[in-house]
Order: sequence, then structure tokens, then C-alpha cells
Amino acid sequence: MSYTIGALGKATDTTVETVRYYERIGLLPRPPRSAGNYRIYGTGALGRLSFIRRARALGFSLDQVRALLGLADDRRNDCAGIDRIADEHLREVERKIADLIALRRELKAVIESCGGGTVADCRIIEALAP
Repeated sequence: MSYTIGALGKATDTTVETVRYYERIGLLPRPPRSAGNYRIYGTGALGRLSFIRRARALGFSLDQVRALLGLADDRRNDCAGIDRIADEHLREVERKIADLIALRRELKAVIESCGGGTVADCRIIEALAP
């Protein structure tokens, strides 16, 4: 089966501009062109773009996606490199969660310190002011 860029984008919920961008940065190989100079993608491109979209949805950076694709392209590789990238990403996610928990705690404290009244006496505005 073959896809135009629009059909590939629709099948993967990706904008045409994003597909072109992934081609420009080398995540997707440049496809052959039709006689009318339209890009023609195969099922391999569909699978690869779906992989990229899922990895991005999970928060992997473009560099991490590039590394994962490079490792996945050689099916003889063991999983150690992939595991390392996933573990690194998990640590990043856990750091962000810890930061968000601390932020939530701080925001709750600021909100609870507000006793109502006028803006001139607002503890939230006071806490945000430099």
C-alpha cells in the first residue's frame, strides 16, 4: 500500500509540515516521488512515523527517538542500548514529577496563606512579586 503525504499524516495523526520536518532532520527517509513529483510513502514509513509519534507522546526527545530508531533498525542488536535510553528518560520523568509535586506543595501553601480581603493585602500577589 502507498500513501501520499496527506494520507500518511492522516493515518498517523501528524501534520504534513511535521512529516516534512521529520524528513528534513532525518528521522524519516525521503520517499520516492511519483511522476507528478508527489511523495509516495510505503507501509515502512507508516510504521516508522507511528513509532516516532508514540515515542514523542511518551516524552522522548528527538535525539532519543533518533537513537531508538538507530538501534531498532538493526534487529540483531541487543536491548541494552534501548534499555539505557528508556531508563534515562524514566529518570527525567521522575525528576519532573518530583519538581511538580514540590510546585504543588508551594502553590497550596501560597493559596492557603490568602485570607481574602483586598488585592492590596493578597498573599498570593505578595508571594509572586519580586
